[in-house]
Amino acid sequence: MNILFNADDFGLTKGVTDGIVQAHLNGCISSTTLMMNGMATDYAVQLAKKVPSLDVGIHLVLTWGKPVHPDVPGLVDKDGSFKFTNRYQTEEPPNPEEVKKEWRAQLDAFLATGLPLHHIDSHHHVHGWEPLKQVILEIANEYKVPVRYVDSLQDHPEILLTDSLWLDFYGDGIYHELFGELEKTEGKSIEIMTHPGIMDEDLVSVSSYTKEREKELEILCSLESPGWANVL
Repeated sequence: MNILFNADDFGLTKGVTDGIVQAHLNGCISSTTLMMNGMATDYAVQLAKKVPSLDVGIHLVLTWGKPVHPDVPGLVDKDGSFKFTNRYQTEEPPNPEEVKKEWRAQLDAFLATGLPLHHIDSHHHVHGWEPLKQVILEIANEYKVPVRYVDSLQDHPEILLTDSLWLDFYGDGIYHELFGELEKTEGKSIEIMTHPGIMDEDLVSVSSYTKEREKELEILCSLESPGWANVL
């Protein structure tokens, strides 16, 4: 089985960014996804260019921070921040054309860094929101890169990064016996979603997932790949 360990939230803060690079250099992380509106986006880009062995994709955002495009009024609140939250499934869907405009702006900002675009995923899996299915299909084909597996796209395997996605390495699911669980799964390829990082003041100010990132980092740097697993 092909196993891809991806670290989300590259560029969220310097501590998160440093932790991800450590998890790559000293552990099993082979790819990460960059937030173009993060608190340390520029820092992450500079670091990624120094570590070309780390594949970098984009972490499309609609539920945190401010947009990249200057004119998407239907996506923001009175303060100019995205109005959607991690509970977006219960919220009124946005105008797909505005989302397309914003996500293209994020993707174009990524490409302007000069980094090769490895794949697309999103913060809080918002690219799997059913009302945005056609948006992400169009964007994936336009930018010609694979997309993280979500259930809403399972009927489009031609654009998917892997056959499935492992979401349980998070919170109470962070443990050293990960490969024992993965061996029970089926399919040719699977992505492991991870969030390693070093807790810093900026992270505490914007996220409730803090110390757990350091635990993920420790485990990801100590995992030993068994013979049956092809860790990409």
